[in-house]
Amino acid sequence: MLTIKAIWSFCLLLLFLLWGGDALAGDLSERLANFPQWEKLTSVQPASGDLVYPEWMAGTWQVTSTLIDLAAPLAPDIVTPGFEGNRQQLNQPVSFVVRFVEEQSHVSGLKILPQIDYKSPIVADRAFNSLNLARAYLGDEAVLLVKVDPDSPNRQITFLRSSRQLVSIVTARGTETTPDGKFITTEVFQQLFKGGSRPYLNSVESTTAYHKLPASNSAIEADQVTAVYLSPQDPDYFKADSRPVALYRYRLEFASVQMPITPQE
Repeated sequence: MLTIKAIWSFCLLLLFLLWGGDALAGDLSERLANFPQWEKLTSVQPASGDLVYPEWMAGTWQVTSTLIDLAAPLAPDIVTPGFEGNRQQLNQPVSFVVRFVEEQSHVSGLKILPQIDYKSPIVADRAFNSLNLARAYLGDEAVLLVKVDPDSPNRQITFLRSSRQLVSIVTARGTETTPDGKFITTEVFQQLFKGGSRPYLNSVESTTAYHKLPASNSAIEADQVTAVYLSPQDPDYFKADSRPVALYRYRLEFASVQMPITPQE
């Protein structure tokens, strides 16, 4: 049975596909280092346009995502849906395929280009990536379709079984490049679950550091921390006092896939 807890767990993994922007140098790396001592939402710019990734992320990748730590800073008074259930996901890898393409090809049919001489900005193939992730986590039968708003890459809808929908809207974001070559991103966005007994809204912030492995053209590692904040509609919103109510830390491992992969329909 597809439950709100299962959908919630999937959403935490979805985040790394949606980031970009600018931040003050050092702010994001310091935020990662301070896990789990996060006191409030990070300050980044309003989201505009698509995220441009480094050229070394272009191509098709097999990703393994593993939850390695989690914390509920305000427990037992406030605990988010699915938090205790997510303890069962600790150290349990989830694998799926993603790809990053030239922006022009992304718009005109998602054609996979040779992994050399990239001239256009590199962006995520959002519909392909999100669909693969959702099906890996929830099952092929549970996820019907993922659509990205043609007028804004910052809004997408995941269509689930039983007429349920997950609407994700990026509201703010930032990036940072460190002296040792890490590409760090953060994002703040709103998630709305529709189709259940009542709509469920939450706010999420996620910060990820991508790192191309030394002497490798075919492997990337990433460290990701996701923080969950209550929405103003939640009865415990003022009790939380702008502090995160749940934090999750993931290890992401990217292995290059040499052959193009046909999009899932």
